[in-house]
Amino acid sequence: MEKTTLAFEIGTEELPAFDLHAATEQLPRLVSEALASARVPFDEVKVYSTPRRLIAIVEGVPERTEATVEQFRGPAAKIAFDADGNPTKAAAGFARGKGVDVSTLERRDEGGVEYVYAVKETPAADVAALLPEVLEGVIASISWPKSCRWGTTSQYFSRPVRWIVAMLGDAVVPVRFAGLEAGNETRGHRFLAPGPHAVAHADQLIDTIRNAFVVVTEQEREQSIRAQVAEAEKACGLTAELPAKTLAEVVNLSEYPTVMVGEFDELFLAVPKEIIVDAMLVHQRYFPLFNADGSLANKFLITSNGNPEFEANIVDGNQRVVAARLYDAKFFYDEDLKAPLESYVEHLDEVVFQEKLGTTLAKTKRIVKLVEHLCAAAGLEGQEKADALRAAYLCKADLVTGAVVEFTSVQGIMGSYYAKAAGETDVVAGAIADHYRPRFSGDATPATRVGKAVAFADKLDTICGLFAVDQAPTGSSDPFALRRSALGIVAMLTGDDAIDVELVPAIDASLAAYAADGIEFDAAAVREQVIEFFITRTKVMVRDGGSSADAIDAVLAAGVREPLELINRVHALEHARQEAPETFADLAIAYARANNLRDASLGCDYDESLLSEVEHALACAVVQAEGRVARALDADDYPEALAELASLRKPVDLFFEKVMVMDEDVALRENRLRILNRFVDVFARVADFGQLAK
Repeated sequence: MEKTTLAFEIGTEELPAFDLHAATEQLPRLVSEALASARVPFDEVKVYSTPRRLIAIVEGVPERTEATVEQFRGPAAKIAFDADGNPTKAAAGFARGKGVDVSTLERRDEGGVEYVYAVKETPAADVAALLPEVLEGVIASISWPKSCRWGTTSQYFSRPVRWIVAMLGDAVVPVRFAGLEAGNETRGHRFLAPGPHAVAHADQLIDTIRNAFVVVTEQEREQSIRAQVAEAEKACGLTAELPAKTLAEVVNLSEYPTVMVGEFDELFLAVPKEIIVDAMLVHQRYFPLFNADGSLANKFLITSNGNPEFEANIVDGNQRVVAARLYDAKFFYDEDLKAPLESYVEHLDEVVFQEKLGTTLAKTKRIVKLVEHLCAAAGLEGQEKADALRAAYLCKADLVTGAVVEFTSVQGIMGSYYAKAAGETDVVAGAIADHYRPRFSGDATPATRVGKAVAFADKLDTICGLFAVDQAPTGSSDPFALRRSALGIVAMLTGDDAIDVELVPAIDASLAAYAADGIEFDAAAVREQVIEFFITRTKVMVRDGGSSADAIDAVLAAGVREPLELINRVHALEHARQEAPETFADLAIAYARANNLRDASLGCDYDESLLSEVEHALACAVVQAEGRVARALDADDYPEALAELASLRKPVDLFFEKVMVMDEDVALRENRLRILNRFVDVFARVADFGQLAK
């Protein structure tokens, strides 16, 4: 049977960049599933997309589907039919589920037992007749974050659909959607070759569009932009910044991208570069250019979707837009500098942090209290403590400055500039700039202990407060990014430059600050919820780092509540398992032998006068291990704790070899079980090795 190509194009007004990317990823699956459900075979689905179109090219489509015969075994005949031979509800339900009439069910004997069978015959069909419904279903099934209606139509799509091309070979497939009927005419680039452009055959759709100045894939557009950026960098002697998110957006903002160089007045270089970069990247999707020393240059890159012949006009227009934004930035910056940063703090009382938790000024005061606790816990004294408290007091002040109100992504950064201008120390300024870090997975933590203390306090205050007012994350919903904040705190507790504090006491201090502010909540319940929230996040982090679930569960079963302790204990267990398997085997075997016999109800206080020499040896070893394990745990030396536990293998082996634990003498038996109870309790301080045994 001959095969041909199916070409399907949905032409639209410009689609939102990130929504377009998501739709491009959906389309292969949607087309494949729609064709499969209609029993239309095919070889391959290729997808193309631009801001004004989604295209599916399906290769190897036959003219007709194949006739099929399907057989399904149902219930036993005695269940499917009653005594009079009439079909029961079971037979009717089976037939309905297979799409056949109950009267067509067949009885077949299989080893003396009769079963009913449904035989479903599907005749061959013309593919062209099936495709309109299939393709209309594809359009309707594309998922968009937001959709719209237009004109008098009732159908929804992300943006108005303006044309549809649907061709099977050289024949048009009459797809209808939103008042449009598919044809064989596509559109080119909006300015360079608008069209319409006739398509003679489905195989020619992509070439026709390419010839109309349209780059039809994200990958090709990105390659083109990167190549043109490299040429511009070489010509200017400068280096461009191409953040992944902005580049991904720019790739889906143009059908025929042309990179051009713009310029702004050097006077704006007196403004903090972060504002200028924000104005370019976030607001205008321009790429800033930098000098070899890392300083910002007064040039930038535009990715135009216009006619390159009018480059001068395009560049001039974009430079006017940039100038307007930068004049705003300079004005706000200059105005903000007229008052010291400290003067803005009192205005935080006009900014609501959260409707039930009060203002940002109240939050600032809580952050200061919590930083004071962290300083005591981490040993920050003298100037370092003074800097931490000062940074905590000033860290939110820039939220009410003109520059941050206008350019929100530079909060914290602008505060650091204003702090320096007001004569604050470099450490205070740096902590203000850093206190939102880490902002995302892989982001750096604050550079100093002062910065970590302020960032820690800010994040923990937010988490505790929102849990207190029942605004904890649920499922995939986390509008306040509390999971990210929790991971940020855990990141600050780990690593060579970690802040040396315990989390649980900090949680208590944070909740106490809320209680002092008059916020009513069940302190004990919220405390447990917050601790469990951090433990859950830490479990995810450790598991993602390659640790096994049973090692994590074993440590948690020992009652560990601190994220850092959980991480270190799990790593020690995994190290014993992977790098020292003999040590791990000693631990597991020693624990398992004792745990299998112990009786916790008897306690651990044994009678030394009843001990034999072998029992006494084990009891002494256990007592020595108790002390050594306790000291190792106090020093957070978990490998040493595990080594001490492993040292109990020999005395416990000898004990089991020489001693009949379950002696007929009740006094001896219970005394020996108490020794084993104490033995197991030493292990339980480190981890539940029974979890590992499982």
